[in-house]
Amino acid sequence: MADVLVLTEHADGVVAKPTLELLTLAARLGTPVAVVIGTPSAEVVEKLGAYGASTILSADDDALTSSVGAGVVSLLESLVASRSPVAVLLTSTAEGKEIAGRLGVRLDAGVLTDAVDVTLSDGSVVVEQSVFGGSTIVHSRVARGVPIVTVRPNSVAPAESPSSPAVEQVSVSVPAEGGRHAVVTSRSAVTAGGRPGLTEASVVVAGGRGVGAAEKFALIEELADVLSAAVGASRAATDAGWYPHAAQVGQTGVTVAPQLYIACGISGAIQHRAGMQTAKTIVAINKDAEAPIFELADFGVVGDLHTVVPQLIEEIKKRKG
Repeated sequence: MADVLVLTEHADGVVAKPTLELLTLAARLGTPVAVVIGTPSAEVVEKLGAYGASTILSADDDALTSSVGAGVVSLLESLVASRSPVAVLLTSTAEGKEIAGRLGVRLDAGVLTDAVDVTLSDGSVVVEQSVFGGSTIVHSRVARGVPIVTVRPNSVAPAESPSSPAVEQVSVSVPAEGGRHAVVTSRSAVTAGGRPGLTEASVVVAGGRGVGAAEKFALIEELADVLSAAVGASRAATDAGWYPHAAQVGQTGVTVAPQLYIACGISGAIQHRAGMQTAKTIVAINKDAEAPIFELADFGVVGDLHTVVPQLIEEIKKRKG
C-alpha cells in the first residue's frame, strides 16, 4: 500500500488528539507515515505506533522551527518527491492550512481544506466537506498532483491499530527565500489552563452576546468545568472584549467539531455556524425563540441563560454525585 504522510503535532511528549484522528483516516487510504518535527520521545513513538503509524520520519533541524511554516513545507516537499504518497494529511488549523497552501503551490498540486471525512474510491482520494452552514455536503477529488488535505479536528474518532513503527531520520534543505517568509525571533511558554483546547475538546460550551458582560462569562466557565469542556465565544462577545479572541468560534475564528456543543446566548449568525456546524450534537439556550441557532440545534431551550445554566449546572453536579 502507498504511504500517506501525516504531519504530527506534539509537545512535551504528548501527541495532539487531531494527529491520532489523521492517522485513523490515513489507514483508510494506505500506510500511515508520521512526520515528526524534532526528535520524538519514547512516549511519542509509542503513541503514534498505537494508532497505526508504520514509520516515523523524524526531522530535527533549526530551519524547521526558525521559520513560520517555510521549513516544514520544504520538508514535506522533499518527502513527497522521495516517497510518492497517496496523500498528505494535516490538521485544519491556521498553521496547517498555510503549510498546505504553500505546499500545493510548490508541488503544483490540489489542496482541499476543512475536510470532515476522507475515503478511497476507485483508487483516488475522496474528501467530504460540510459547507453553507452544514446544509450541504460536498465530495471532492483533487484533479492534479498528490492530494493535500487539511482535516477538521474531532471529525473522526481515533481508532487504535497497534504497530511497532521504525524511526527514520530525514534531513531537509530549506532554500533561502530572500526574506519572503516570517521568521521566529523569540518564544515564550503559554501558561496552560485546566481546560482542554478548543480544537481538541469533545465538549465545547460557548457564550455570545446574550451573556451580557465579561464578568458574566464566569457562568459559562462554570458550566464548562463541570463538563470538563473547553470554553468558546461568538465574535460579538470577543469583539466586545468579554472574552479573548483566541476563543472565538466561527468562520474568522476557530473551527470546532466536538461531540457536544452548547451555545449559550448565541443567535446563530452564519459566521458563527460555519465554525461549529459539524458538532455531533448541538444544544442551544436562547431567550429568542426565533434565533437562527435553533434551526441548527438538536436540542433547544427557550429561556434566559442566566436562569437555565445555573439549573443545568446543579443538575449535572447532582448526577455526577
